[in-house]
Amino acid sequence: MNTATPTHCPYCALQCGMNLTPVPGGTVEVSERADFPVNRGALCGKGRTAPAVLSSRVRLTSPLVRSEGTLVPATWDEALDRIAEGFRRTRAEHGADAVGVFGGGGLTNEKAYTLGKFARVVLGTSQIDYNGRFCMSSAAAAGTKAFGLDRGLPFPLEDIPKTGCVILVGSNLAETMPPSLRFFNELKENGGTLIVVDPRRTRTAEQADLHLAPRPGTDLALALGLLHLVVAEGRVDEEYVAERTAGWEDARAAAMAHWPEYVERITGVSVPQLREAVRLFCEPENAMVLTARGPEQQSKGTDTVGAWINLCLATGRAGRPLSGYGCLTGQGNGQGGREHGQKADQLPGYRKLDDPAARRHVAEVWGVDPDSLPGPGRSAYELLDALGSDIRSLLLMGSNPVVSAPRAGHIEERFKALDLLVVCDIVLSETAAHADVVLPVTQWAEETGTTTNLEGRVLLRRRAITPPDGVRSDLEVMHELAGRLGVEKGFPTDPEEVFEELRRASAGGIADYSGITYRRLAEENGVFWPCPTPEAAPGEEAHPGTPRLFLDRFATPDGRARFTPVSHRATAEEPDDEYPVLLTTGRVVAQYQSGAQTRRVDELNAAAPGPFVELHPRLAARLGATEGDPVAVVSRRGRAVAPARITTAIRPDTVFMPFHWPGEGRANTLTNPALDPTSRMPEFKACAVRLETVKS
Repeated sequence: MNTATPTHCPYCALQCGMNLTPVPGGTVEVSERADFPVNRGALCGKGRTAPAVLSSRVRLTSPLVRSEGTLVPATWDEALDRIAEGFRRTRAEHGADAVGVFGGGGLTNEKAYTLGKFARVVLGTSQIDYNGRFCMSSAAAAGTKAFGLDRGLPFPLEDIPKTGCVILVGSNLAETMPPSLRFFNELKENGGTLIVVDPRRTRTAEQADLHLAPRPGTDLALALGLLHLVVAEGRVDEEYVAERTAGWEDARAAAMAHWPEYVERITGVSVPQLREAVRLFCEPENAMVLTARGPEQQSKGTDTVGAWINLCLATGRAGRPLSGYGCLTGQGNGQGGREHGQKADQLPGYRKLDDPAARRHVAEVWGVDPDSLPGPGRSAYELLDALGSDIRSLLLMGSNPVVSAPRAGHIEERFKALDLLVVCDIVLSETAAHADVVLPVTQWAEETGTTTNLEGRVLLRRRAITPPDGVRSDLEVMHELAGRLGVEKGFPTDPEEVFEELRRASAGGIADYSGITYRRLAEENGVFWPCPTPEAAPGEEAHPGTPRLFLDRFATPDGRARFTPVSHRATAEEPDDEYPVLLTTGRVVAQYQSGAQTRRVDELNAAAPGPFVELHPRLAARLGATEGDPVAVVSRRGRAVAPARITTAIRPDTVFMPFHWPGEGRANTLTNPALDPTSRMPEFKACAVRLETVKS
């Protein structure tokens, strides 16, 4: 009982190492695990308090079924039989694509892999996507275009302190992933510089040597303006561009249309600041650009990230040691979750669903006819928008779209319109409250499985305690449902057995895990993909994994990185006389994502008890609002009300709301579902709103 189990945090993509020791009451105690290089023992408040959600006081321990409008306890057989019958009925009456599947970026690799297989083999539906589409899909699309491969960071976090300059775009990592801040502090201690791009002066921006505060939705123009200055000041690495890239002339011509004064008018960032940013970035031998949700969650997010990648390529800062472009993935398994089949257009190993060779390979592993696999389906928001019309039944795992999806009021109505909603979760989330069947499933400390962190490091989360009676794993759920729906084999419940199949399915793909085993993960503190060769025989060396990508060549057919010619364009919804202010959204340090877990932890609620509207004193004065006054924020999609938080840390033309809460303070009631044409990412980060005082 007193033996500590080394494992990883259930929250963000750092996947910080921790030790868990069982304590009376069926929960665990968290202690420092200094041997894991990402956090070196440090944990944020969310990680320290994660065991609170293991308590039976806050979590589900029995299946629930809806009876006469109310969710009531049921046996597992009753719940599973009802689900199977509902899926059969939907398929018989409306076709296979009338059944949808919606996954989550917190599911382990084993669960994500099995969920994609379950959708395509058992249900025969193309309608599967996951909430990771709302996370870094724009960065993934841009990275794939430029480099031929998408991995959050192409280098370990430990490289950051050794570079000369980092431009951090749209990330408040001091609050979203606090243990990572040490790498940036060490960068500065080593003489490097940090440039932070954010419309708010966040805790992260306060650490910067230079803070650029562009108007929300103008990050694309800002990147183009910096590239213009790189060209104009003769800072292009011409030899690198000639030897390792393609498409420079078109990208150069597009950037030259964005002269500094023009960019200043668009972004609000002054020309002297633009010039200083270029100097700080170009003078050191090495430098990096890291993006997060700020530039990515836009209707032009793919082009925006592409522009920042262009800046790296033009200055020779990609595919070289201690330099490069990277994306700070958000969710715990946001990287692995999209590599192995949850995404609408992908098969395991990051294979494309419309690639005949990929279909043949995966179909052979699954023991099915390649022609039986459905084609690509709808992206996340489009899938949710189709609920109750084209999609009549939905299986949802590890997601809470009623709080997290854009235009959330509309999405909530779509959930209500379903014939059958099945939710697998650890708590009764706001989405689960609308379900016809809710299945209580195991969580991080109660199960074994792998995740892939933002570095592309595959990790082993170990089971530390036995789950309570009445709770089953997601793998058991899919095994039972597959059997009831006529597929008796191919859905094992043992996670290591699933991982062994995942290895075979990913072999030869972009995200190749075939050389990774549970034994190696336990012994080596994780392995970076791609790791393409099987585990070595005695006396032979196994493939070491690939902590640093692109040092010899990029993953494109000719080995060259691709510039993308892009130009600034407006957000999908610019301010006007009726809605004159821009809203941007984000996170606070004590809550996580939709808050389904963290809002059940007393210590975290004490630190961040509810939503707020952050606004500049000048904007507050025009409104007649004082600190703490209820303020209504109104968009074309709805109205949210929260207390005013008045600060000079935000631009006067912008307001900020965190998105962790449901109810009248739900920020995503307001957000715009306008989609990026490539990534299908909604525009969470910029929409037009007006403010109103609220009479008491």
